[in-house]
Amino acid sequence: MSFNKDFKPVALGDTNLFKPIKIGDCELQHRCVYPPLTRMRAAHPGNVPNKDWAAEYYDQRSKFPGSMLITEGAFISAQAGGYDNAPGIWSDEQVAEWKKIFAKVHENKSFLWVQLWALGYASYPDTMARDGLRYDAPSENPYMDAESKEKAKKANNPQHSLTKAEIKEYIDNYVKAAKNSLAAGADGVEIHSANGYLLNQFLDPNVNQRTDEYGGSIENRSRFALEVVDALVEAVGESKVGIRFSPYGTFNTMSGGAETGIVAQFAHIIGELEKRARAGKRLAYIHLVEPRVTNPFLTEGTGEYDDGTNDFVYSIWKGPIIRAGNLALHPEITTEMVKDDRTLCAFGRYWIANPDFVERVQKGLPLNKYNRDTFYKMSAEGYIDYPTYDEAVKLGY
Repeated sequence: MSFNKDFKPVALGDTNLFKPIKIGDCELQHRCVYPPLTRMRAAHPGNVPNKDWAAEYYDQRSKFPGSMLITEGAFISAQAGGYDNAPGIWSDEQVAEWKKIFAKVHENKSFLWVQLWALGYASYPDTMARDGLRYDAPSENPYMDAESKEKAKKANNPQHSLTKAEIKEYIDNYVKAAKNSLAAGADGVEIHSANGYLLNQFLDPNVNQRTDEYGGSIENRSRFALEVVDALVEAVGESKVGIRFSPYGTFNTMSGGAETGIVAQFAHIIGELEKRARAGKRLAYIHLVEPRVTNPFLTEGTGEYDDGTNDFVYSIWKGPIIRAGNLALHPEITTEMVKDDRTLCAFGRYWIANPDFVERVQKGLPLNKYNRDTFYKMSAEGYIDYPTYDEAVKLGY
């Protein structure tokens, strides 16, 4: 490992990035946010957060007091999952491990929110069949891709269009997962409605082929996500709930900017959230994946969508906004974004590689390079072995 020699660090301690802001009930000391980052270290079977490494991992990245971190996606139920090494938050064993993680972060006087995750057709039909579970989606077609269709056929687990009763069951599971999160010590929850997972699939006009009240129009496609929002606000309070969107994302075969009505779709659902806010139920924040990153598996700096912007959200939603997408190496863009007083910026890959990322950004210190090959490796390597700046200097970086 070494420092990134191609990047000239800039100290941002005197910018709005280090201006305090209140998110929900959390008094943040700066606007750097650790976003949800899937790491595939959970134990199988059981989807239990890693008992050896997970608490240390979050502990390392929350040392700067007043930081806001959002967990990797946590499955709300077994039916919502399908990745063996991603954590869940539906079982007692899972919750027991999360408690240790929240406690570590709170010892550092920082905050941790749980991202609530349901995969939909991004799951693996053969894995679901192995566990006696359905392969869920908004509608029977289209499949995510030819590979998923073939796997579903071979596993005799065809893509299943959710019934209204099953949608209600998902909503109930979101509520249980949110309550579990807060009972375990989380500061709030983020609804994952981005990156081509279940709620995003319902929003997408090319994926959602339903003809009932959950499909066919912009309003109907928004219904499932809004029902989840309303249920969670009722269960845990609006100050404990955020939501993530990726309007221009193409991951998991979402339409992105190729769909001419995509801004109208997201303007509608965000407008509905603002209506609720004006009626006294403003969510803690909206989290946006920038068109700078249309697919998280692409190399950083590639796949940018140049013909659209998330700026339209500001004219609709009047609460806090977190913006994420290839920002660590672009302090000039970050500085410009946080000139807006409602804006926070999320930094992912470089915070993985730099546990003391916030301090480095504050002071303009060099950044460790990250190793993509270990992002999802079931090992401590690439997870808890990245050095702080002082440690890196001693190692001769």
